[in-house]
Amino acid sequence: MKLIKLIPIAILFLMASCSSVRVTADYDTHTNFAKYKTFAFYKKGIDKVKISDLDKRRILRAIEHELEAKGLTKSDHPDLLVNIFTKSRQKVNVYNNSMYFGWHPWYYGPDFGMQISKYTEGTLFIDLIDTQKKELAWQGIGSGALNTSGNVAKKEERIKNFVAEVMAKYPPAVN
Repeated sequence: MKLIKLIPIAILFLMASCSSVRVTADYDTHTNFAKYKTFAFYKKGIDKVKISDLDKRRILRAIEHELEAKGLTKSDHPDLLVNIFTKSRQKVNVYNNSMYFGWHPWYYGPDFGMQISKYTEGTLFIDLIDTQKKELAWQGIGSGALNTSGNVAKKEERIKNFVAEVMAKYPPAVN
């Protein structure tokens, strides 16, 4: 009986750890993105981000990898400056499992079928700033469940996937 009650919790944790990233992107429609060949990180902006230095480095390495895979190179005189911003918030999900398993007459209790889970949802903003115009050229935003299990390898993989899904929107497909 207790095993049946634990199945929805296990499924919820599995879904939260594997859930995809919701991604949006916005850009200046008058920008020729093909002209951008080099990039650098905007240290002043990145230093203000309120996450651990370890996570900052993980994010920046993932962004660098994605931009280099798109043919851009890191430079001291870049065409684009990369800035990041993060925010997080606690989310609570309440599930009524009686819809899935039905009513069990041998179980009586005030919380039958009710499962509550808490998780942290993180949002990562990646800004690409045109250094000549000193204007935002592109912004990618990704939101999703964060892995807070303490497993460093899983955390690093989650950050790589998070960044890859956001950077998949760059450069924008111009119609």
